[in-house]
Amino acid sequence: MMGIGKYLGFLLGLLVASGGVRADQGAAVSRLLVTPVDQLSRDEVSYLQRTVADFAQLQKYRAANTALPAPRGGHPRVVFFGDSITEGWGADGSSTFFPGKGYINRGISGQTTAQMLVRFSQDVLALRPNVVVILAGTNDIAGNTGPATQAMIEDNLQAMLDLAKAHGIAVVLASVLPVSEYPWMPGIAPAPKVRALNAALKREADARGLVYLDYYAAMANRAGGLDAQLATDGVHPTARGYALMAPLAEAAIKRAQANVPKR
Repeated sequence: MMGIGKYLGFLLGLLVASGGVRADQGAAVSRLLVTPVDQLSRDEVSYLQRTVADFAQLQKYRAANTALPAPRGGHPRVVFFGDSITEGWGADGSSTFFPGKGYINRGISGQTTAQMLVRFSQDVLALRPNVVVILAGTNDIAGNTGPATQAMIEDNLQAMLDLAKAHGIAVVLASVLPVSEYPWMPGIAPAPKVRALNAALKREADARGLVYLDYYAAMANRAGGLDAQLATDGVHPTARGYALMAPLAEAAIKRAQANVPKR
């Protein structure tokens, strides 16, 4: 049998790969990565076990989803569905998340499209939105849940698009934000992969008659990354970055709402 130390080490490896703990969270995560498992606290071990047991982190929004009132006629419901770039929008007070709009944020840090597909039913379909804004793919390129080809990313996103269509939900399909280096996964040269994925996303949106939200064109520098004023770590937007993204998202949502089926 696998000893408890080796077993928990295995769990820790899975957790970091799955994005349950963001590998870009600096000192706290670095401690988990370099500390022998038998030196972790009981709370840390418990946290690792709980997160690995819930690959898609379905528990994160379960209570909040239950507490949401039913959608009201004449008040379109919009869900933003994504990873840390979505979750971080307005989270620390330095930026705002569409005040007064009632938009619903269902981002989870570190997630790949594989994880997002698992929770699409709970965190999107069950909320009965008129519009969903999907921003995903950068963590796949970073390899957060292991190596992922572009075809794998496209397959996961296409499944989400099919589900949204079947439930009468209009989709805004967002480009992946520019990135020239992942702080937690250096040396993988993501910029050309991001450009290739975005080209595929644009083709898919056009073929399906969906709204394509092009953050990339508005934010990319010459290296195919983000300047420091838009993302201090090169990945996660600053308040200025979100301020640039917000009107683009609003315009895309307005266009998508014109295609929302009447309920």
